[in-house]
Order: sequence, then C-alpha cells, then structure tokens
Amino acid sequence: MDDKIRQLEKEIEAIKERNARVEAGKAWETSGFRIFLIAAITYVVAALVLYLIGAKNFLLSALVPTAGFLLSVQTLPIVKKWWIGRRK
Repeated sequence: MDDKIRQLEKEIEAIKERNARVEAGKAWETSGFRIFLIAAITYVVAALVLYLIGAKNFLLSALVPTAGFLLSVQTLPIVKKWWIGRRK
C-alpha cells in the first residue's frame, strides 16, 4: 500500500512539474516582452534586407512588416475567441 501511495505521489509531482512548464510556456507566448522582441527583430531584419537591395527610405519602409506583425498579434486573440466559440 505504501508503495502505491509513493508511486501516486511521484505521478502527482510529475504532473505538477509538467503543468508549471506548460503555464510558463503559455505566459511566454502571450508576453509583451516576446511581442516586442519579435517586432524589434522583424524591424532590424527588414531594414537590413531593404538596405541591401538598395531601397530608398529603408528605415521607414521596415516599419511596414513590423506594423503588420503587431496588427496580427492584436487581432489573433479576437479571431481565436471567435474560432473557439464556433467549435463548441
């Protein structure tokens, strides 16, 4: 009986650890820091590519894909909620 209890305790602890990892992953996916970091990387890469191809106003033009990313991040939660509602 004690072995079964110990085994159940180990399984519960493993589930708690997994839940903590999943919650941390979810927090990262929705964090403002992650969104800012991706937007900054998008801007830098777009500006670099535009510079390398000789585009005029490459710094200003790099705002276009960055703005597109930021808009998609803001609209996706709305679309997700709508999609989940239709699946029920």
